Amino acid sequence: MDIIQILKEELQIGRGQAEAAVKLIDEGNTIPFIARYRKEATGSLNDEVLRNLDERLKYLRNLEERKEQILSSIREQEKLTPELEARILEARTLVAVEDLYLPYRPKRRTRAGIAKEKGLEPLADLIWLQELKEPLLKAAERFVSEEKGVADAKEAIAGAKDILAERISETAEYRTYIRKATSEEGILESSAKDESAESVYEMYYSFTEPVKKLAGHRILALNRGEKEKILTVKITAPEEKILRYLEKKTITRSNPETTPVLKEVARDSYERLMAPAIEREIRNALSEEAEAGAVRVFGKNLEQLLMQPPIVGRVVLGWDPAFRTGCKLAVVDATGKVLDTVVIYPTPPQSKVAEAKKKLKELISRYGITLISVGNGTASRESEQIIVELLKEIPEQVQYIIVSEAGASVYSASKLATEEFPQFDVGQRSAVSIARRLQDPLAELVKIDPRSIGVGQYQHDMNQKKLSEALQGVVEDCVNRVGVDLNTASASLLEYISGINKTIAKNIVAYREENGVFTSRRELLKVPKLGPKAFEQCAGFTRIQGGRNPLDATSVHPESYKAAEALLKRLGFALSDVTAGGVPGIGKKVGDYKKLAGELEIGEITLRDIVKELEKPARDPRDEMPKPILRTDVMDLADLKPGMILKGTVRNVIDFGAFVDIGVHQDGLVHISQITERYIKHPLEAVSVGDVVEVKVLSVDAQKKRISLTMKL
Repeated sequence: MDIIQILKEELQIGRGQAEAAVKLIDEGNTIPFIARYRKEATGSLNDEVLRNLDERLKYLRNLEERKEQILSSIREQEKLTPELEARILEARTLVAVEDLYLPYRPKRRTRAGIAKEKGLEPLADLIWLQELKEPLLKAAERFVSEEKGVADAKEAIAGAKDILAERISETAEYRTYIRKATSEEGILESSAKDESAESVYEMYYSFTEPVKKLAGHRILALNRGEKEKILTVKITAPEEKILRYLEKKTITRSNPETTPVLKEVARDSYERLMAPAIEREIRNALSEEAEAGAVRVFGKNLEQLLMQPPIVGRVVLGWDPAFRTGCKLAVVDATGKVLDTVVIYPTPPQSKVAEAKKKLKELISRYGITLISVGNGTASRESEQIIVELLKEIPEQVQYIIVSEAGASVYSASKLATEEFPQFDVGQRSAVSIARRLQDPLAELVKIDPRSIGVGQYQHDMNQKKLSEALQGVVEDCVNRVGVDLNTASASLLEYISGINKTIAKNIVAYREENGVFTSRRELLKVPKLGPKAFEQCAGFTRIQGGRNPLDATSVHPESYKAAEALLKRLGFALSDVTAGGVPGIGKKVGDYKKLAGELEIGEITLRDIVKELEKPARDPRDEMPKPILRTDVMDLADLKPGMILKGTVRNVIDFGAFVDIGVHQDGLVHISQITERYIKHPLEAVSVGDVVEVKVLSVDAQKKRISLTMKL
């Protein structure tokens, strides 16, 4: 099997691109490094394509390994024919390989195996060949043996039938046909174990849908309902069509003695041996596909959330709302440093509103707070009303925003939060996290397990290892796309940088604390356990402001410094011209990129990247994202009326729509059919987490707290 050719076809890339990417991965390069600094080799494959390539490469190599194991096993049994070997080597999927291996797989004792032990295989062969010239009962009498445990002719025939049923069930060609027929024509049905019981699965109490049309979110919901013992789920296959096929394949000539037996055998083989196994396989395949789709959506949502633009230069008050234990507040300066923490009790049962307002006014005046970041958990609505009242009473211009506090409690109780703020309790840590995730969402959210961030669907029903790996990849890509300041980044942020693991990240922070700020990227080589390979992988993604070499503040890789300096000199600039504002007009002076790249002995793509970076050093890709909506007034669910047009922020995108925060503490749902006038297969084609959108209210169900919205204005 030509793995490179398969990757080329599946990913629709050039063979040379696939070869280069595989070689770079095998050499131990990370995906972000290959995507950013090896564009010449891969033809500018992006991180998404490279991650897909890496995943498929692992699958195909595992497939090759499994083929070798299977061939070795069949060889040992001395049953490997050239034809079988060729079919195994040509197989493209694990399912196809396992189908071919089935007749040779060591198995526990089966009815067929016991019948073979009784010496009934020759009788089975007589029936199979359909050339019987005498009554079957008479032929079977020759196999009656007290010693072997065959009491009479009927028992001999029953044993022969078992052998033939297993033989049919282990024929790869038949299984392939049945699997395809069931997938294309089968119907999935679900019913309630107790129809009188209320549950979130009521729409599935009497549900049928063709297998090939099942949507991913339905499959995951059905799986959960079945797991919770509320639903019974089964697939009904086109049984008569399958039985006719098996009969046609097995009954090759008309024989009154063997034809009825083979019909019976075909039915038994299908109903007892193949149908249950193939139903399991199809449901597993559907679940895997649904999970893969959900992981993709989760990853896309997470990416958009992490890439939210930071709100810089503001002193923020983080507000973790609560009732009985009081609201925890944390004042955080523009650099993320905690200036003060306070607990106030404006919410029931204490309801000390006047006292709380007095304290808030003091904090705003003393620290110059201009923004309040309020968590959207318990008592958030009550807290918001108090904030709005307060803003009307003070002269200062202060705004507020409701932020998702998903994962804040997970972080505040974690070992990491304890190390970061040993003097704070969990509530104070949570308030700090709520403030900081507004100032720099990426830097703060990397401290939380991505699965706890609340932008997925059915994430707890998936393969957690696969989900975790996929989401870690998303976080890694985001962190490397933005880059980190080597002198301020936390260990949690640094560990996602290409080539840096948890240990090295801690060592960087320890080195910084012991030796002071880094003044050069090359100083990284003095950090314990950070060798030349790790330096090559990480250097371009780190930034040093005000260091010895101005290029250290850019994403130009140290391996290209010589070329960058030669470029500057050739175009009449000095290294000192590289400032935060960029080198003015450098792009216009280049002229012929291809010619200049040849003279500088670098690739044209690399040259273009260097010029782009020198024009606008360390540009933050998050600046292009929509800014969050800051509020000064409050709305209630009761204020909503059908027909109202509002601005909102997309909080989560799922298979069947998008949830939009319109400022009433209950996200509204825009169904996929209401997102756009044009046809879309998935909401992600039109909206992303963090998008600021205009919506119209379609309906409000105050009792169930459901808001239906449309983006078709």
